[in-house]
Amino acid sequence: MTTKKTDLPMSSAEVEKAKDIKAKKTLSIDDEGFNQVEAIGVKMLEKGSRAAIEIAPYRPEYLDQVFNLKADKEGSKKPKFIDRETFMQPQGSKTIFGPDQRVVYNSTAYPWGCVGRVETALGYGSGVMIGPRHVLTCCHVIDFKSNGTTGWLKFSPMYYNGPNPTFGTANAVKIYYKYKVQGPTIDSTEGQYDYSVIVLDRNIGNTTGWMGAKAYSDSWDGQALWTHAGYPMDLTGAQRPVYQNSIALDGDNTTTDAHEAIYHQADIWPGQSGGPFWGYWSGTPYAVAVQSWQNASTNAASGGSDLLDLVNKARTEFP
Repeated sequence: MTTKKTDLPMSSAEVEKAKDIKAKKTLSIDDEGFNQVEAIGVKMLEKGSRAAIEIAPYRPEYLDQVFNLKADKEGSKKPKFIDRETFMQPQGSKTIFGPDQRVVYNSTAYPWGCVGRVETALGYGSGVMIGPRHVLTCCHVIDFKSNGTTGWLKFSPMYYNGPNPTFGTANAVKIYYKYKVQGPTIDSTEGQYDYSVIVLDRNIGNTTGWMGAKAYSDSWDGQALWTHAGYPMDLTGAQRPVYQNSIALDGDNTTTDAHEAIYHQADIWPGQSGGPFWGYWSGTPYAVAVQSWQNASTNAASGGSDLLDLVNKARTEFP
C-alpha cells in the first residue's frame, strides 16, 4: 500500500472508536519451551531508493492488534528513588507540560510489543522494531568509539521489570547512522539526524511484528494525530513503558523535509529518547520520527526521508 505525501493518519477520535483485531492463530511452542517462529519472506526495497515514501509493517497472525490500552495501575506506582522536582535540574530537564499525560502499560499486543528498551554503556533509551531484526532508535544513545566501532547495545521488546519471557533480549551486530550524534547536549545539526537503525543478532521481529515507517511531511504540522511510547526514568525508572496519544508535531520549516527536527510538547523525560512517534493509516501503524531532545520549553523528535533511507539500507544489506 502506498499513500500520497499529504494523506493524513486516522484522527484520535477515529483511533478511539477503532475495534481491536483478534489474532488468527495461537503461538506454537516446541517441546523445549521455545517459540516456533514462522519463516517470513520479506520483500526488500531498492537499496538507497528515495522513491519509496513508506516501509511496510508486519503483524504476526497470532498477535492481537489493540488501539487503546488500559493503564497499568500497579506499574504506575512511581519509584521512590526518583524525585522529579530535583532529578537532572542542573540541566533544566523539567519537561512535563501541564498535567502529565503519560500512561504506564503492559501489553504484548501489536504494535505495543514492538516498542522496547535500549541499553548501552551510556544508559537507557527506547526503540521500536522496524524490520525482522531491525530497531529504530535515536543516535545519541550509541556509544561511539574513536576507532570507528561502537560499544555494546541490547534491545528488549516490551521490557517490563525485566525482559519479556516471550521476546527476550537481542544484541546489536551492526549500527547504521547518518550523522554521529553525541550528547550530553545536541546542537541544531545533530537534532536533524538523531536516529539510527540497529541490526540485531536474531529475527526477533518475526515474533513481535514491526511497525512501518513513513517520511514526515510538514503538511501534517499542528494536527494531534500521533502516539509516542518509551521508557522514562522519572515515572518508572526505565523499568516499564509509557505512552501518550493525541500529540501534535511541528516540523522545522527552516530545514528540508529530508532531515529535520520535529518539535512538540508531549511529556518527555530522559529514557524516552529513541521512542517512536507513530500514526495509523487505515488502522496500520507507521513510525514517522523518534524522540531526540528536550528542554524547559520545547521537546523535539528527529525524522524525514533520510530516516527511511537508513532503514532501507540496513534492511537490504542485512535482511
